[in-house]
Amino acid sequence: MLVVLTITTGLVDAVSVLGLGRVFTANMTGNIVFLGFAVAGTPGLSVPLYLVSIAGFLVGAALGGRFGLIMANSLRRRWLLAIALIETGLFFGAALFAIGYDIKTLTPTHHLYAMIILTAIAMGLRNATVRRLAVPDLTTTVLTLTVTAIAAESAIAGGSNPRLGRRLASVLSIFAGGAIGALLVSQVGLAPPLILAGASILIATLVYAIHPASKTISSNTR
Repeated sequence: MLVVLTITTGLVDAVSVLGLGRVFTANMTGNIVFLGFAVAGTPGLSVPLYLVSIAGFLVGAALGGRFGLIMANSLRRRWLLAIALIETGLFFGAALFAIGYDIKTLTPTHHLYAMIILTAIAMGLRNATVRRLAVPDLTTTVLTLTVTAIAAESAIAGGSNPRLGRRLASVLSIFAGGAIGALLVSQVGLAPPLILAGASILIATLVYAIHPASKTISSNTR
């Protein structure tokens, strides 16, 4: 499930960076760096876009944290399905705003901001949920520590390559999602990759819900 969610991060990054004015809605490190560039007056970067994305992400993360507490004594399956439904709904909503939106001119402006807000909330919700799951090397959104671990704990560095398969899967998943997303954005626009991301999240979570591990109590995720 988390590998599929990692692929959807690549899809979302492709949509936001290539179609929403070079803003990230999944990667807040990139946003904050770009915000610094924008404040310094770098052409082509918009301070309001980055601030809105960061704000939306914070709202989503807060909701994800609160939801995790509310569902702490529920089955993990019920908790994750509820999150998946919300996240999918947000992506589908963003896809509706992609209709009639012009990537080249970033207009209509209210469609631009709506897509940024909806996808940022979804990714904030995702990050808070995955953080609570605390599965090593599968954060679904960031790779810096994962790539560092691949090298720092490799046989060359005197390590034993722990969880190498999982780490490589995480890297390749975002790469694949980004490549697929870029192709879709360039060929058919923003709506299809957003719909694909939402559908993939829901299907992957439904498949996971069949697994016996999904019947554990959500508070036992750490």
